[in-house]
Amino acid sequence: MKTCFVQNRSYSLLKLIIALFSVLLSSCEKVIHLDLNEAEKKYVIEATVTDQPGTAQVLLSQTKNFDDNNQFVGVSGAVITVKEEGGLLTTFAETSPGRYEAPALAGSSGKSYDLSVTVGGNVFTATSKMPPRVNLDSIYTTDELIFTDTRKIVNVVFQDPPGRGNNYRFIQYLNNLKEKQLFVQNDDYTDGRLNIAKLYYFADDNSDSTIIKSGDSLRVDMMCIDPNVYEYWYSLERNTNGDNNNTTPANPVTNIQGGALGYFSAHTLQTRRMKVQ
Repeated sequence: MKTCFVQNRSYSLLKLIIALFSVLLSSCEKVIHLDLNEAEKKYVIEATVTDQPGTAQVLLSQTKNFDDNNQFVGVSGAVITVKEEGGLLTTFAETSPGRYEAPALAGSSGKSYDLSVTVGGNVFTATSKMPPRVNLDSIYTTDELIFTDTRKIVNVVFQDPPGRGNNYRFIQYLNNLKEKQLFVQNDDYTDGRLNIAKLYYFADDNSDSTIIKSGDSLRVDMMCIDPNVYEYWYSLERNTNGDNNNTTPANPVTNIQGGALGYFSAHTLQTRRMKVQ
């Protein structure tokens, strides 16, 4: 009985020590100062080649410090080329700081395109294959309940071809202004079906200029994008909307090699316009 008593008393003492130690730990707070302006700057490349002439362009910039504004500041002096599979090498001309264009370049579905960007002693490369063109049939608006308000949204109609692996991106313009909302989808659950993609836009309030009203002009661009570019936009959309399981936001998945951020997309491009009734 004596041995048992000593063991119980020792165990109780140990529990008391652990409890006191836990209290001390929980009462200690260390202020950690994060210097958000010391992150290494990275180049950002936004490069597109479409099947329409006059649309091939590359935007080249650098990341900014946390406290800086979001205004685009282009990087000049880069050498940028795109090599078409089995075709010619096209050099992009700088038309304004950080903007490089090749008006005569129009891609073709089924072909791969190799991007090369040389700037500041660095070489960045990427490859994108232009998918088959899927026809954009039509667009129209419907009144939809969004939270507690009824608002007009755009519906995009297209026929997904049989065989999974098609990926789409949509850009919406309201009265000639490009909306910031990201719209991407694949055909994992809609393979071979008639699709009606609803472009939900969550405006801040009823006075928001992005709310669609009768008399407005609407434009929708539909792009057939390759799987790697879909992953970029999908990961960016999740970070933007906070829809991820990460403790902190991460950079979107890039298809650019060499350490730059951004994407290179060879895609088809179609446009539909309408006047809202």
